[in-house]
Amino acid sequence: QVQLVESGGGSVQPGGSLRLSCATSGFGFSYYTMSWYRQTPGKERELVAFITNNGLRTHYADSVKGRFTISRDNAKSTHFLQMNDLKPEDTAMYYCFAALVNQRGTLTDYWGLGTQVTVSS
Repeated sequence: QVQLVESGGGSVQPGGSLRLSCATSGFGFSYYTMSWYRQTPGKERELVAFITNNGLRTHYADSVKGRFTISRDNAKSTHFLQMNDLKPEDTAMYYCFAALVNQRGTLTDYWGLGTQVTVSS
């Protein structure tokens, strides 16, 4: 079965760092664009970053640019989010997301269950 399992969340003081991991199985990981989203209660889920299947293109939300780095290891079907200089506004549930669009425009996607990140003094 398809599985996406996040890990690495926790509680940290402002200015600290965390590294999130998403271990996957059950689908063709190397063909998929991988993303990290985050959400807090009462707010819409927002895109944090994505990385294309070959790792040659990345995108970051303006709020995390220069502080977060997304990467992937296709041999291990795992991708990562390195988070540095964390701020209280980074507090959220972080979700792993996989997406593939075929030549007909059909979307196939999968979500992880999330890992909590809390940034406070």
